[in-house]
Amino acid sequence: MELPERKHPRLKDYDYSSSGYYHIVINTQDNLPILSGVGRGLAPAEEITVHLSSIGKIAEKQLYELKERFPYVEIDNYAIMPNHIHAIIILKEDETAGASPRPTVPDIICAYKSLVTRLANKADNTPGRKIFQTSFFDSVIRNDKNYLEALRYIDENPLKHHLKKNKLL
Repeated sequence: MELPERKHPRLKDYDYSSSGYYHIVINTQDNLPILSGVGRGLAPAEEITVHLSSIGKIAEKQLYELKERFPYVEIDNYAIMPNHIHAIIILKEDETAGASPRPTVPDIICAYKSLVTRLANKADNTPGRKIFQTSFFDSVIRNDKNYLEALRYIDENPLKHHLKKNKLL
């Protein structure tokens, strides 16, 4: 049986080391719901909360620490869902860049996923466990409209997840 050709997830000829805004989606391995739980608990119906698992807490901490590893990276907004992470990352101009090439968005996401996996596996004493799927999805945010759409999508994702899970959507 011939397998279908895998579509390359990045834009052809785009410089992913260039400054700008990127909407990133990282899925867990086999879409397992290991990062968080989403629900309303005792809160009013319109208030949906995300409760991070131990792995989700590691994932969140490592998002914040990306700036320490890559000083020109900022996390603008994010949502850690049960089986995926949404984030808007900003690559700022890097005035301190030397002769070395600047890491690309794929380099940054690869480092992030590796750190989360290593720390989670160490904490749970589960060496070799895969936390995330091999690749990730991205959208280059090119204008204010794209940015506002990405923000809205991330902010509404917990509610949509809750409604789908409970067959209300």
